[in-house]
Parts: sequence; structure tokens; C-alpha cells
Amino acid sequence: MENPRRRFLKNTGTAMASLSLSAVIPDRALAIDDKTTGKKEDPFKVGIASWTFVKFKLDASLEMTERVNVKYLCIKDFHLPINSTSGQIAAFLDQLKKKGITGYGVGPISMRSEDEVNRAFEYAKNVGVKLIVAVPNHELLPHVEKKVKEYGFHIAIHNHGIGDKRYPTVESIYEKIKDLDPRVGICHDIGYSAQMGFDPATLTLKYGRRVYEMHIKDMTSNTAEAKDCEIGRGAIDFPKLVKALRKTGYSGTCSIEMEKDNMDPLPGLAESVGFFRGVLKSV
Repeated sequence: MENPRRRFLKNTGTAMASLSLSAVIPDRALAIDDKTTGKKEDPFKVGIASWTFVKFKLDASLEMTERVNVKYLCIKDFHLPINSTSGQIAAFLDQLKKKGITGYGVGPISMRSEDEVNRAFEYAKNVGVKLIVAVPNHELLPHVEKKVKEYGFHIAIHNHGIGDKRYPTVESIYEKIKDLDPRVGICHDIGYSAQMGFDPATLTLKYGRRVYEMHIKDMTSNTAEAKDCEIGRGAIDFPKLVKALRKTGYSGTCSIEMEKDNMDPLPGLAESVGFFRGVLKSV
């Protein structure tokens, strides 16, 4: 089967133009602005999942986010701890504002007790977001639903693949939440889905109405041995995925998560942002 990257680049030159931005001089953005891409404005946004910057402090993380001209960040607790004071939260949000970056959600947050669920909802409230990406124990789902109704927030449960006993697949999440308040939904990490042999676009079409967050990356193959790689270099068909997102009316964020080269994520991040935006422009 032809590699999706080769097929896409063969059919259009726009993605190559986007990719070339990774070589731009340091004081310029490394990716196209959202407003200049797409045949029409998509209802979903391009963001970055903070795990991309797990080895970096906030200042460096925001600098890289700014350089690839991404405006949306899913906040992880290694940059803003859950027990942060109101002053620390205000200072954090001020740093984002100065860079023109919006923190749109928090997590993933593991939830193994009712107290941890409660703290997560208060944390989101104090940060000023209404989306929590989470991994709650199964027995806590009734309490999670109670807090969703109380706060009016959305919660997106994250699939974590083969090694995750709680939620390995999107289907395993859906089976647990299908009868709960519709604001209890899914964070679809497409890399883990591909690693388990699933087609992310097909899953999007099937479960899209309960997907409130997307963590996107590419994988070297659709097998358990797959490793993550720059978007467009692997096995995931991103044009097909974008078509599925549009068909389902997805209106959340597609947050790029680079786990490869986490000591130096910027080159791969820039390439991934550029390629994904090239797909948005061309499909």
C-alpha cells in the first residue's frame, strides 16, 4: 500500500510548501496561520498537547508553540500543578496571554478517587476552561457524571493503547460512557488507535459525536511495534482523517502530540504542524 505521505505529496504541492517552513529563520513562525489555510474555515482548531514539552519548562514550551504559530494549548500539570494557588494560575495565564496562546483544556488527569475527581473539576474551574481530559477509574464514572452535571463541563476520556487496562481503545471508552450524560466523552489519541491496528478515520466516523478532544500524531505502522513519528511520515491517512472530522462536524481541537525526540521536539513539531495544515488546505 502506498504511504499516505507519498500519495498526498504526489497529488498536491501545497503540503510541500508547508513543510518547507521548518527551515525558516528562527525569528519567524514555522507554520502557516490558521486563517490562511483551508478552502473554508474548519470548525475545529489546531493545537498542541503539552506532553510534547514534557522535558521543558513553561517559558521554553510557549516559545516553541509561538514559533510554530499555534494558538491553542492543552495544559498539563507539570506546567501548572493541580494545587496551584490563584496567584500562580493568574501568572500562568498571563504568560500565555503575552504569547497570544489560549489554554483550552487541562489534562490528561488520572482519577483514582472521588477526591481526585473533585480536585480536577475545581482545577479546571480555576484555570477558566470547560474541558478536562482524564483517565478515571471505571467505578468513578457515576461521580464523574455527577460533577459534569454540577459544573457544566465536558470531560474527554483518553485512550492509551495496548498497555492501558482501563481504556485501551476508543470503543472501550464508549462502552463505558454511552449511557452517561452526553458531555462525558472521548479524547481520541489516534496514535494509540493506529498502533492497535485501527483506522483513526473510521473510528472518527463511528464515534465522532462523543469525541471532544483529539491528540494527533503519526505512527510508523499499524502494528503493536509502531513508533510515533512526524505527521505525514507514517501509516496514518491524514486526508481521510480530515474528511471524517469534517463529515462528523468535529468542533474541538486537533492537538499535535510529539513524543518522538522529546529533548528536541521543535523540528518534528514544525514539520507536523506544516504537513497537517497543508492537508487542511488541500483536502
